[in-house]
Amino acid sequence: MSLASPRPRGSDARSPAKILITGRPGVGKSTVFAKVVEGLESRGYRVCGFYCPEIRVGGVRQGFRIVSIGLPLEGVLSYVCGRMEGLSSLTVGKYCVKVSDAVSVGVGSLEYAERECDFVAIDEVGPMELKVDELREKIWSVLYGPKPVLAVVHARLAEEVRASLRSRSFRTLYFVVTEVNRERLPQEILDTVLGLPGLPSLGRA
Repeated sequence: MSLASPRPRGSDARSPAKILITGRPGVGKSTVFAKVVEGLESRGYRVCGFYCPEIRVGGVRQGFRIVSIGLPLEGVLSYVCGRMEGLSSLTVGKYCVKVSDAVSVGVGSLEYAERECDFVAIDEVGPMELKVDELREKIWSVLYGPKPVLAVVHARLAEEVRASLRSRSFRTLYFVVTEVNRERLPQEILDTVLGLPGLPSLGRA
């Protein structure tokens, strides 16, 4: 699958850190992501963006929500086709994407993060998120932008995202979650990020 990433207009000499988390489905990427976000917030950093938890009905996954980090917004990213009103014709497997919510929550949250926050956080950069033109463009704008980014990336896309960022001289940190390292990895990522030179000034006391 192609990411269809746009070419950036220029490189950022400050080389903000882009922290990528990947691994096979179900290994614990979102848990690692959430713990790193919590660790950054506990140290006074403003972290904003979105995450996409499962929607389960009777223990069976029916779709995914899209929930803002930093704003009181949430919606439906996707649902099993034909089982909910308002779904688009954009499909990933058996799921149809709800474009209106992807744009209002996803794009709105990332725009807010760009304006107001110290770190931009995305869970995840995956096929569903990239199906929506406006959200895909905004995700790449953030990845190529001047703020540090913490992003979970789908396993099939991770190497392409990593290569794209590194080819443009962004400082790219790459972590693969496994059953062996998933308990210690949040602290390892947090220690690495906090030790980087050039962290943003705290947005709050």
